[in-house]
Amino acid sequence: MAAVLTGCGVTGGSDEVTLRLVAADYGDNDTNSSRHYWDDLVKQYEAQHPGVKVDVGVYSWKDVDRKVKEMVDAGQAPDMAQIGAYADYADQDLLYRADDVLSIPTQADFVSQLVAAGQVRGVQYGMPFAASTRLLFYNKTLFAKAHITPPKTWAELAADAEALKADGVKYPYALPLGPEEAQAETMQWLLSGGGGYTDTVGTYVIDSAQNVQTFDWLKNELVGKDLTGPVAPGKLNRADAFAAFADGEVGMLNGHPSLMQMAAKKGVKFGMVTMPGVNGPSRSVMGVADWMTAFKKNGHREQIRDFLDFVYSEKNVLDFSRTYDLLPVTTSASATMSASGQDKDLQPFLQQLPLSELYPVGKTSWASVSADLKKRIGTAVDPTGSAASVLGQIQSAAVTADSAQQ
Repeated sequence: MAAVLTGCGVTGGSDEVTLRLVAADYGDNDTNSSRHYWDDLVKQYEAQHPGVKVDVGVYSWKDVDRKVKEMVDAGQAPDMAQIGAYADYADQDLLYRADDVLSIPTQADFVSQLVAAGQVRGVQYGMPFAASTRLLFYNKTLFAKAHITPPKTWAELAADAEALKADGVKYPYALPLGPEEAQAETMQWLLSGGGGYTDTVGTYVIDSAQNVQTFDWLKNELVGKDLTGPVAPGKLNRADAFAAFADGEVGMLNGHPSLMQMAAKKGVKFGMVTMPGVNGPSRSVMGVADWMTAFKKNGHREQIRDFLDFVYSEKNVLDFSRTYDLLPVTTSASATMSASGQDKDLQPFLQQLPLSELYPVGKTSWASVSADLKKRIGTAVDPTGSAASVLGQIQSAAVTADSAQQ
């Protein structure tokens, strides 16, 4: 690592280059850590490219974005970082453009809406690395016991939650609006209510009439009627909600593909349906992508380009997606997965991807807006509070942050 940080990445002979990659860990223990994926991939790559070494540091999602920021602030940016956001670095002109570090076939293979989400002012800097969508998970055993069927509308969801509560279910609907990932649960509900974080031209509309109506409904019809469990939504984190579902304590919650594996390991029988909307299944669903970035600092553009073309080969994209129950970010791997019997569990999520909307990650203000939302949004469903007031405060801060970045 010292050679990378103090020796401009050149080690040994003058023709040998070491690339430094910082990556997020998608595993939940040492056995399935992403470290194993990268170790295998790098071993294969280095065997074919004797003049290049790749040094990968794997960090938890709790730490990885902070780690990269610390490296950048210290003037020791890695060559590549696989992280949750990219717009701030692009705005500071620290990143290569995607077409600088990808061959034309590789760049053209990305799923189209992920390309759009990776752009800042019309230029792609964020290269999608992993994607997921969300479906409503329900516990089949609890539903059968309560004699109910999966909901298609908000009214049906509330009625199902009432039946589950009457049957003694701890969390009829798990509503994780705690600081871990409140922006995800929030966006899923806003979309199902016909709203969202931004309008069609990318302007923040967090306190729109549709969004206020959505949170008023949540406050009055779920939280106010004690249908969201013994933990207040603002104190419930996504990881805890998933764990409770895997323990058989949750009737319904929004989940991504990794929840399937968690629940199956504990023997929970579950089903999945499209998120209910006001009058029927939601026409818009939330998609999430994580991003690969390439920093200019060390000047290894050609080596980065060659390595990333290897990373984004169909085989490697499929291997990663299948290992961690995530969706491929390339059309070639998506087509293979859609037609493969071994991927039938992921196919319902894959079918949602073309319909999905992603966070406004191309806005340099999004990181601060998301952080503010995580702090405040739980109070928007407080039965004694005002959803309109809380959403208005978040909107005001968002407009201020957006203006500061112009």
